[in-house]
Amino acid sequence: MEIMFYSHSNMWCSRVLLISWGMLLLQLLNLEAVPISKDKTKIQEPPVKIEDAPSVDTGLHYDRYLREVIDFLEKDEHFREKLHNTDMEDIKDGKLAKELDFVSHHVRTKLDELKRQEVNRLRTLIKARHDLEGGNDIAVDHQVLLKQFEYLNHMNPHTFEVEDLDRLIKSATNDLENFDKERHEEFKRYEMMKEHDRREHLKTLDDDQRKQEEEHYEELRKKHADHPKVNHPGSQNQLKEVWEDTDGLDPEDFDPKTFFNLHDTNGDGFFDEQELESLFTKELEKLYDPTNEEDDMVEMEEERLRMREHVMNEVDSNKDRLVSLDEFMTATNKKEFLEPDSWETLEQNQAYTDDEMREFEEHLARQEQELHQKSADLEKQRNELERQQEQLNAQKMELQQAVDHMERLRSEKLEPPPEVHVEGNAIPEIHALDNQQQHNQEALGHEHQQAAQVHPEASQDQNQQTGQQTHQDLPPGHQENQQSQNHLQ
Repeated sequence: MEIMFYSHSNMWCSRVLLISWGMLLLQLLNLEAVPISKDKTKIQEPPVKIEDAPSVDTGLHYDRYLREVIDFLEKDEHFREKLHNTDMEDIKDGKLAKELDFVSHHVRTKLDELKRQEVNRLRTLIKARHDLEGGNDIAVDHQVLLKQFEYLNHMNPHTFEVEDLDRLIKSATNDLENFDKERHEEFKRYEMMKEHDRREHLKTLDDDQRKQEEEHYEELRKKHADHPKVNHPGSQNQLKEVWEDTDGLDPEDFDPKTFFNLHDTNGDGFFDEQELESLFTKELEKLYDPTNEEDDMVEMEEERLRMREHVMNEVDSNKDRLVSLDEFMTATNKKEFLEPDSWETLEQNQAYTDDEMREFEEHLARQEQELHQKSADLEKQRNELERQQEQLNAQKMELQQAVDHMERLRSEKLEPPPEVHVEGNAIPEIHALDNQQQHNQEALGHEHQQAAQVHPEASQDQNQQTGQQTHQDLPPGHQENQQSQNHLQ
């Protein structure tokens, strides 16, 4: 579904691009509307002037710059006259660009300003892209990067010269002409992807289901192919059908000039690509119905563009993507108009070959393999990151435990000793213990004296043991002092 929407959107953009090229070219050539005798019996809305037509974006990344240059060149009378008398081939060949030397100073000054603005815009875009790619510390060579923009002379960023106009015309012409080729390739990829998805779906089914699916697919193909005859686009029969069904006129009274007048909806004296495509609506309705399962609307748009492209190739003799009244009248006298060949629709012209389909599927298989490999690599990286995260969490926990232990020891060392209360007065417990120890020592000494009087030898041994025990209980620094005292005694 996403692929279908993507292709459909891009094809719609292609139509806008091709249509707008005709409008831009018409503005560039400043062609006057061809006088046409209107059928007074027909009631029509007032024609829309070309300057009142909505501005359609060409899709070119330099669309605004292109339009501004055209607008200012049209303001110069000399250049307007040359535009009117120059055909499309001379424009493509660069002959028109040389007339830039004769435009007014005001116009040249404004064109210089437009070019400087465009160069600055491109430099800003280049710098922004460079920053996004993480190259902030690397100097940007704008002159080198500007070479990719062929529609202006980047070596001279200050003034708009003949070469700039020549580059702009050729770039726009080339870009727009190549758009058809890109559209065909895009539609081909869409069709191959649709067939690829169908084949992949069949692989997921059992034999009975696969058989039913294949039968259903063939049934839809037959239903789509069962349609009324499609007239050759741009032929007399096709236009007569529009004359009768859309215009409500008798096909026996068909008149090419009147037909042109009726369907030149903006009254500019030309069939642009949008006006041409509107002529094929009746033919497309024979082939496609949005309510039918078998009809693909993306294919309908491709068929519409094929018809328009075919008529342009046959009728647009000067290749300006517009059909003038003279070109149209000339085409109505050709054999292809009066006795055309049958028109082969898309189902009769597969968009791709078997070799192209095989290469496409091989390309998809390689892409899928690369994605699987990348997915496996990412899974390994994820597992490794999870392992490292677990290690970091364990180290963090051990560190936190060590910090908690240090804090606990520090708090125990700094905590003041508990107090005891005797007769309402707070006396430190350590003092009480010292007093008690002194009292015990005095009592013990008194007992030793009494025992010494009775048993002198036992008293001496007991004193030595008591001294040794006291010496063991003392801290290391005090043990040496105590030994010295005993020695002196």
